[in-house]
Amino acid sequence: MAVSVSNTAYGIIQDAMYDAGLLQEGEDPNSEQLSIYMRRLCDIINLWQTDGIKLFLLREITIPLIANQAVYTVNNPVGVFPRKHLQVIQGRIVAPAPSTSIRVINPISWQQWNTLQRNPGIITGYLVDKQQDSLVVSFWQTPTATEALNSVVLLVRAQANNPFNLESNVLFPQEWRIALRWGLADDICTGQPQAIMDRCQQRALIYKTQLEDWDVEDAETTFAPNLRGSYNTGAFQ
Repeated sequence: MAVSVSNTAYGIIQDAMYDAGLLQEGEDPNSEQLSIYMRRLCDIINLWQTDGIKLFLLREITIPLIANQAVYTVNNPVGVFPRKHLQVIQGRIVAPAPSTSIRVINPISWQQWNTLQRNPGIITGYLVDKQQDSLVVSFWQTPTATEALNSVVLLVRAQANNPFNLESNVLFPQEWRIALRWGLADDICTGQPQAIMDRCQQRALIYKTQLEDWDVEDAETTFAPNLRGSYNTGAFQ
């Protein structure tokens, strides 16, 4: 039975079924319902990770550079199941200790990557190739032996694991529980009276919007200019 403020998959599913009018007071979901609605909850979790930034999913990862190697596969093996990283937010080059020197690097597009001449040099940009189960990050230019003494630090958005059993907590924080609950209720209430479907739809939208508006950094966001054009005599050669 779900407990107060339970952030487990079972607790969210049970409350969503009450909200959608699929359970009455004192009833519990049966095994078939739990199996179906567990999949639907996972669908919602996976989709919401692609919808705007989630601060609780941000991680910094460090990539040791290798001379003459431009391409690196980045994944996240931590957890019950391996998780990929969804997005690279920003990156920087960090010099080895005792130096405290850092250098910002900027994202580049596929069009830029395909037209830039790739030679050994100082890294100023990175291309992110989003694959099914990993991110492949390519650096421009290819690090020289001297550049390879540094490391790349990437701020990434990690993928939250799906709950793997009914009693496991979802990897969305507690404040997101009500939005997940009503999001699931809205998904499973098809065929119910119109008043119930309207209520589920309205509350799902209200709670998700409220959380998306709250999910921002406390500090103001600043943007660095793209300085790649200042290298190689002002052009990509």
